[in-house]
Amino acid sequence: MTDDVAARLAVVRERIADAARAAGRDPDGVLLVGATKTVPADRIAAALAAGLRDIGENRAQELLAKAPQLAGEPTPPRWHFLGALQRNKVKPLAPWVTWWQSVDRAVLGPRIAQHAPGAHVLVEVNLGREPQKAGCDPDEVPALVGELRGHGLDVAGLMTVPPLGDDPRPWFARLRELAERLGLRELSMGMSDDYELAIAEGATMVRVGRALFGERPAPG
Repeated sequence: MTDDVAARLAVVRERIADAARAAGRDPDGVLLVGATKTVPADRIAAALAAGLRDIGENRAQELLAKAPQLAGEPTPPRWHFLGALQRNKVKPLAPWVTWWQSVDRAVLGPRIAQHAPGAHVLVEVNLGREPQKAGCDPDEVPALVGELRGHGLDVAGLMTVPPLGDDPRPWFARLRELAERLGLRELSMGMSDDYELAIAEGATMVRVGRALFGERPAPG
């Protein structure tokens, strides 16, 4: 069933607008990205039909499988890549991806520049310095931004996933402060459980999956 997606989308959009207004912000300044890891193409198509435009995938193989299926939709998705990015996946992803949200090391710069010149990128920041998690060390972000810009890429902002179990709001504030110091305009932070807090701290993109599409199926 896909008819619940439009209703879920309306609720999320209303909550985004309420959170933005409560923070004294314009709701149009927050972009909703539907996070579609394991979400089948028909449910994504239902979201597109209901007005969602931006779709984010964590896995290259999923994006490469779904993108051709959805390319013929009346309003095809604008794809964001959200997951750990391997150099050998840049070339096949490049024809589809508009926003590379998870760039976390310099070696990706020339590869993206080769296959997607001038691409929009966000630097993923591992604010909690968690060894099991992708992302650039906060102290290394300024240098990475400079290197990526040196390859002609549009380094538009920063992305983060706060440490699990912590109050996310201080982490969101840290990302905003880092972006402000670097003069970056975009902040991708906040997911289904905390996007309203992220908006209060300045998020310009929120990555919402479960609240839009329901629980992911159990593995196996």
